[in-house]
Amino acid sequence: MSKSVTGAMLRKMVISGANYLENNKDYVDSLNVYPVPDGDTGTNMSLTMRSAIREVNMCTNNNLDTIADAISKGALKGARGNSGVILSQILKGFASVISSESSISTKIFAKALKEGANVAYKAVTIPKEGTILTVIRMMSDEAINIAKKVDEVDEFLKKTIDVGEEVLKMTPDLLPVLKKAGVVDAGGRGLLVILNGFLKVLVGDESELEMDFAEDTNVSQEEVKTVDYNDLADIEFAYCTEFFVININKKTTEADIDKLREKLMSIGDSVICIGDLNLIKVHVHTNDPGIALSSALKLGEINGVKIENMLEQNRALKIQSQPEELKPIGTVSVCVGDGMVALFKDLNVDYVIEGGQTMNPSAEDIARACDGVLAETVFVFPNNKNIIPAAELANDLSKRNIIVIPTTSVPEGITASINVNPEASVEENKATIVEAIKGVKTGSVTFAVKSTNIDGFKLKEGDIIGLGEKHIVAKGEDVNEVCEKTIEKLVDENSMNLTLFYGQDVQDAEAEALAEKLTERFPDLEVDCHRGGQPLYYYLISIE
Repeated sequence: MSKSVTGAMLRKMVISGANYLENNKDYVDSLNVYPVPDGDTGTNMSLTMRSAIREVNMCTNNNLDTIADAISKGALKGARGNSGVILSQILKGFASVISSESSISTKIFAKALKEGANVAYKAVTIPKEGTILTVIRMMSDEAINIAKKVDEVDEFLKKTIDVGEEVLKMTPDLLPVLKKAGVVDAGGRGLLVILNGFLKVLVGDESELEMDFAEDTNVSQEEVKTVDYNDLADIEFAYCTEFFVININKKTTEADIDKLREKLMSIGDSVICIGDLNLIKVHVHTNDPGIALSSALKLGEINGVKIENMLEQNRALKIQSQPEELKPIGTVSVCVGDGMVALFKDLNVDYVIEGGQTMNPSAEDIARACDGVLAETVFVFPNNKNIIPAAELANDLSKRNIIVIPTTSVPEGITASINVNPEASVEENKATIVEAIKGVKTGSVTFAVKSTNIDGFKLKEGDIIGLGEKHIVAKGEDVNEVCEKTIEKLVDENSMNLTLFYGQDVQDAEAEALAEKLTERFPDLEVDCHRGGQPLYYYLISIE
């Protein structure tokens, strides 16, 4: 048992927590209340943790302030969806407390959890009880009392997690929609999974340290590369050198890995030397890659060598550099499906981030996209309520002035894009766009991913369901019939235009036949039909 946590131990704890969540994200996803295929709380929280781990893996020492800063910065960059954003704020508050400490006692741990709860609550405009916020708040309150009686960190964390489990059981009583669906809060469960990953390391179980999140293989959208050409400093070390050490020699010890790290730091900078006796990852900027390679060969075999000449890269950037000429207003939109992407580009949107259901872009992804738009102010259309929080965080990461228009659907995003006027001021554009999207009614047709009773419907897995703006409004076995029923629920005497965007699983002829039928069924509506190509959703419906 230990009475404090060092920076090295915290590094392992956070990696273990991230890996444990990654291994259990599907279970956390399954707790999402709505039985639609884009319930992704566990996925968003896992991707947020993965980003934090990438930053931690880049730390060249185990000082608590260094590790804490990496956790906070990485979580912010990778924050996705409501759950990911709230988790990033919990980690931000936690890190702010421990960064000034030399080690973490139970009292410091409890104080850090409490600050995590405070920061998370402040980040949410209207905090909703019965969610991850309730779990972290009540758990951290009790952690303060536990720390007064318990000195051993593992015992403290176990008792704190036990409190969290009891609070989690209460969430259905605090949030009726959870009780109706027969589940506990998914975000709260995800948080406890992470903390259980922490606990595993404290009790000597390092089974969750095997996965390596140094590289992100889930980024689906095009990377936007931006360079501050006025800040290209002279290169002291010419060669960016990366490689792995594999098939470690039997005589190699952990101390040898530490000696390799020290050797690398003596010949260059930006040193990363992480791993164990199974695999070591090395990164160093040096003027002599040969020394780095020969030193590593004493520990095992070299694999995956990559050496880049940063002097040449630097020269090329300086030659290519041009001062940015910024227009007043630019736009960034989020959507998925090749048809949707093409439509937004036809509407002169400057950059389209391909993401949405099940693949929410992070705050860093959105910030990168905005930085790639040559405009002083960039309007962002998230087009999904779960992406709005990450979009709002992007302002902290971008060099542009970002204005997030809280579009919750692609149809709203299309209307927003149509109403952008390059000749008008930022304030005039914002007012016009916000007013325009108020006139859009949206719906969608998808399928149930689990059997449940919700919104007055008894659903079984695989049922076709029609979603209104807030509730399920129709179900059936035929996609087109459910689509028609959904539209019936949405139209009123003020409706003039109906637009269908059909997904990748709907044939052109099938969609055109439905559009013709709807023209006959609703003669007062102007019916239009476009190929969206989106996954998971057979139809997206726009009514104005």
